[in-house]
Amino acid sequence: MPTNPVTFDNLACGRREKLLVIAGPCVIENEAMILETGCRLAEVAARHEIPLVFKSSFDKANRTSLDSFRGPGLKEGLDILAKVRDTTGLPVTTDIHEPGQAEPAAAVCRILQIPAFLSRQTDLIRAAAESTAKYGGVVNIKKPQFIAPEDTVHIVRKCEESGNDRILLTERGTTFGYGRLVNDMRSIPIMQSTGAPVIFDATHSVQLPGGPSTGGQREMVPILARGAIACGCDGLFLETHPDPDRALSDGPNMVPLSDIPKLLDQLMQLRQFFNEVLL
Repeated sequence: MPTNPVTFDNLACGRREKLLVIAGPCVIENEAMILETGCRLAEVAARHEIPLVFKSSFDKANRTSLDSFRGPGLKEGLDILAKVRDTTGLPVTTDIHEPGQAEPAAAVCRILQIPAFLSRQTDLIRAAAESTAKYGGVVNIKKPQFIAPEDTVHIVRKCEESGNDRILLTERGTTFGYGRLVNDMRSIPIMQSTGAPVIFDATHSVQLPGGPSTGGQREMVPILARGAIACGCDGLFLETHPDPDRALSDGPNMVPLSDIPKLLDQLMQLRQFFNEVLL
């Protein structure tokens, strides 16, 4: 069975623990913006005693258009994430898309994230599990939009058999027809039955896929986040940006950075209530 709670640095994620928060801009646009966002998130985390991991992608490999901004690439992106880690003291995470990216990313990031579209790729899962095991890290696997929550057990077993039982699963919605994702909150306890803690991705869940670029309904993020915490999720994934309307990727579903302190304060209180009253 996977380790639960999962611990790393001074943080923990799992049953009866505080709500783990994974937050940051969708993609690394430039070093200055990423460092600014990381520092502001670190201040919020310290002020409200929030276990927080900084997230941003060095490459958005699954863009709709060839003209879409993808990021700085592996080497420059990891250098920037290392600066965020060293400047803020926050653990960092990023997503990987190819097995060869796992080793260098695991050397910098405490968590390697497997994108939803790629989480059935055995070689990628194996590489992520082996590399994070080598560096004492964690694998965070996003549930594909096209599989049942109970089928995530097979992905978990791949990680365990590849040498790492420090696993997080992330629920990010299920494809329903064209251009919509829906959230079946039963997915949270079903995925927790694998033994792994479950993160709820509140920003990708409000995406509106389709068209030349993905849309979103960021006003729905707090509503879904509250519902997921009430259903027992162990952590929350939130993409945020200083100016989402000018973001180069996924702006419509990112939370403005200025809204994060109040939102996280509310959500941490809800998690505390859940731990004290509902468990």
